[in-house]
Amino acid sequence: MSNWFQKFFDQTFHTALSSIPVRMGNLRQYPPRPLRQEVIMPRDFAGRYPSIGIVTPTFKQAQFLERTVNSVVTQAYPSLRYAVVDGGSQDGTPEILAKLAKDYPFKWVSEPDRGQSDAINKGFGMVSGEIMAWLNSDDILLPRALLFVGSYFDQHPDVDVIYGHRILINEDDLEIGRWITPPFEAEALKFFDFVPQETLFWRRRIWDKVGANLNVDFHFALDWDLLQRFADAGAVIRRLPVFLGCFRVHKDQKTSARMVDVGRKEMSWLRPDVNSDPALKRHMTRLYHREQVRSQLSSLLLHCGIRSTRL
Repeated sequence: MSNWFQKFFDQTFHTALSSIPVRMGNLRQYPPRPLRQEVIMPRDFAGRYPSIGIVTPTFKQAQFLERTVNSVVTQAYPSLRYAVVDGGSQDGTPEILAKLAKDYPFKWVSEPDRGQSDAINKGFGMVSGEIMAWLNSDDILLPRALLFVGSYFDQHPDVDVIYGHRILINEDDLEIGRWITPPFEAEALKFFDFVPQETLFWRRRIWDKVGANLNVDFHFALDWDLLQRFADAGAVIRRLPVFLGCFRVHKDQKTSARMVDVGRKEMSWLRPDVNSDPALKRHMTRLYHREQVRSQLSSLLLHCGIRSTRL
C-alpha cells in the first residue's frame, strides 16, 4: 500500500469514526431526542425460553420506579420471575409497588437492608431462574429484550454470560447518548468495566460456581467485581451487538453522586496498582485506547447497518 493511499485511508477512516457521536464513558453525548428503540424482530426468537429471574433493588427512587418495573413486567416473557427489594423507602415506593402488584405477578418487600448488594442477594433468594440479572430502579429494559436473551441462551448452551449495547436516557426518557460496547476481552476487564450493567445476564450455574452472592462490601463496583469473579471461574462471556437496556442519567443517581469517594475507592480494590509500575500503566493506557477504537469500529458498522459479534 502506497504512503499516499495509506494516508488517505487513515484520514477517511478517522473522519468516519469521529462523525459518530458515541463514546463509552460519556454520559451526555447529544441534546435530548425521542428514544429510538432497538427493533428486535420475532425471527430472532427460537426454541424454548429458559426461566429468567430478575431483581430490582431500590431506595428512594419513587420518581422512576414505576417505569422500571413496567419495563420488566410488560416484556411478555413466558417464564419470568421478578422481585423488587426496597430498603425501607418512605417516598411512596411501597404504595407504588402495592399498586403494580395488583396487576402483575411479582414479589416485593420493603424493609431496611445493608445496601444494594445485600438487597440484590435478598432478591435472588426470593426468585428462581435459570438465567439471572438485576435492573436498577432508575434504568429500563427495552421491549422484547428478554425474549431475545432467553432465545440466545437456549441456542448457545456453552455461553455463561452475555451483555449488549447501552442507550443513555434522561429524567424524561429522552435519549442523550449511546454506548457501543466492544466484544469481551478478559485482559481489558482487569482494568476497566465497559459492561453496561442493565444489559448483563448470566446463567445460574456460573453464579453458583462463584459463591451465589454479591460482595456486600461493594456499593458501587459490585457488577465489576461479579464479572471479574465470573471471568476467573472460566465463564464464557459474549457481547451481543444489540441494545438491550437504557441507563438513566439524572442528578441524584448513585453513579454520579458517589463516584469520587466510594466509586474510585472500590475500583482501586479491583484494578491492578498501576501507579507503582510505569510499564503496567502504559499497558493499561494502550488497552483503554484499543477498547475505545473497537467500540468505535462497532459503532461505524452499526451506522452502516452491519451488526458484528467480532468488532
